[in-house]
Amino acid sequence: MVRIRLTDSPISRAGYWWATAVGFAWGFLWSRGRIERRRGLIVFRGMPAWTFGRGGSCVGGCYLTDRNASDRVLGHEAVHREQWRRYGMLFPFLYWMSGFDPLQNRFEIEAGLEAGGYVRRPGRAARPGRDAASA
Repeated sequence: MVRIRLTDSPISRAGYWWATAVGFAWGFLWSRGRIERRRGLIVFRGMPAWTFGRGGSCVGGCYLTDRNASDRVLGHEAVHREQWRRYGMLFPFLYWMSGFDPLQNRFEIEAGLEAGGYVRRPGRAARPGRDAASA
């Protein structure tokens, strides 16, 4: 009997590349801002708010946002990129199964709640548009 691995496998990597192609096409179609490669991600800025979730969305190796692209946020999104690589097209399903409360979602916790803008350091004021949460 042949056992098929779905995570950290050629299958998951194929899913990652498919998601990256979809994210790239979506970003290329809707981005009206700067497109650059940072922290291993293709960052599409100037996206209309309806084209991504929360402060931005990582789809495969692409990060889609309006302007939420600080180094701290991109570090958080780089972890999501690695999650996409590990789980491939299972990632959206697993993320959904983990729940949409970022404080309870294991993928957001792994990526860093503070870096993702979900919690703040005590005594630190929020900076609108810069510390917005991202997925």
